[in-house]
Amino acid sequence: MSASPNAAEQAALVHITFEGEPRVVREGQTVAAALLGDLHAGYSGIHPLAGDRRAPFCMMGTCFECLVEIDGEPNRQACLTLVREGMDIKRQHPDKEQER
Repeated sequence: MSASPNAAEQAALVHITFEGEPRVVREGQTVAAALLGDLHAGYSGIHPLAGDRRAPFCMMGTCFECLVEIDGEPNRQACLTLVREGMDIKRQHPDKEQER
């Protein structure tokens, strides 16, 4: 007996938290793709207006607009990081960028 489409979709989901809120997202996508609905996911101090809220831009790892904190580690590029079960993601704060 074949699995229903709903069962196949459920098998490809992972549970993450973003800013303390639980989320269910598709396995295999990047953190940036999973958070695109949350505008201004990251902060970037690279720009003249340090602390200005930014969102993913290039989606290929060259612009650093998508920096987030993942599992307590700052300065992770959301566009280059695949989601995994239990991942805890927080917005990047300007003071954390100084640790780069």
